[in-house]
Amino acid sequence: MVSIKLKSSVLENLVKEKNPFKKLNEVLNLYNKWVRGELVIEDPEPPKSFPEYLLRMDYSLWLYVALAITFITILLVYLTNYVVALTPLRYVLGSIYVLFIPGYSLVEALYPREEDLSPLERTALSIGLSLAVVPLIGLILNYTPWGIRLLPIVTSTTVFTTAMLVIAAYRKYNLLAKSIITR
Repeated sequence: MVSIKLKSSVLENLVKEKNPFKKLNEVLNLYNKWVRGELVIEDPEPPKSFPEYLLRMDYSLWLYVALAITFITILLVYLTNYVVALTPLRYVLGSIYVLFIPGYSLVEALYPREEDLSPLERTALSIGLSLAVVPLIGLILNYTPWGIRLLPIVTSTTVFTTAMLVIAAYRKYNLLAKSIITR
């Protein structure tokens, strides 16, 4: 197994080159070696702390996409009372918010390593766990003074999702830190 450290300048040079197709075979060859496990690509400057991990988009983009969908959906839930034209967008993002995001955050927290699950298993578990978690949140809310109304459901689902996403990010960072120590 070969281990190389690629600096961002290599990728930048390929992008800036006038004839990028000339290097395409080399890039595809490297990619195929990486897929077969013959090549390990390491970050030359991995994050050294959890806040730095959160600020690096190459590590935490998944977290920000999930948080963005969550908070845009919350915004749309309350804006559609005033701007009716946003209702179809509310339906689309609301469906993703209820049927995928809570389960996705839980799956990421339970299985932080990419090798643990294939993308299809991750997606299927995300949908299945969302279909299990959201009714449980509703059941718990039913026995509270707030009851099952829009504000408590949106708030509790958001708190659950955000908590699971933060836990998942921390677990992913710990795995990264341990792999850096063992190198």
